[in-house]
Amino acid sequence: MVAALELYLDTDATRRIRVLWDLLESDGVPSLRSLLDRRHRPHVSLAVAPRLDPRQVAEALATTVVAAPLRLEFQHAGQFVGRVLWLGPAPTAELLAHHAVVHERLAGAGIDVVEHYRPGRWVPHCTLSMRVPNPLMAAAVRRCLEVLPLTATVVGAAVTDHARDISRPLP
Repeated sequence: MVAALELYLDTDATRRIRVLWDLLESDGVPSLRSLLDRRHRPHVSLAVAPRLDPRQVAEALATTVVAAPLRLEFQHAGQFVGRVLWLGPAPTAELLAHHAVVHERLAGAGIDVVEHYRPGRWVPHCTLSMRVPNPLMAAAVRRCLEVLPLTATVVGAAVTDHARDISRPLP
């Protein structure tokens, strides 16, 4: 089980990613749409940990606008080991600086996160599927390229743990 600090995208970008989820599903690729009873929404995670206390995270970030209206330019599709498929926004200086500030505040409050989400290691991404069948990976990547480029604006943020039914909005 994992918890995350998620950034949510504007209506148009969310709709386009949900359409992509549906297309992947129709191609036999399980997407985040069908994971955990459809509780996921398109997002970019700034931090991930086995557990996050929403109150503690909110206190640590009280002086930070987590849902800063960042403009994200999704320009590529990628995959992580373990058959994870994602869309990646350009890692702009503004996005990386925002990520660093959030992590500075979390660390200052003693909130530990998974190593590969820390500044200097983080690959900004919007996960599409956690388990693409190996024979379908190439076709799934081609399907992703059909929606790129995709421009989005961050419009919200929350601390989530979908397996524990936790979702606390953040400013």
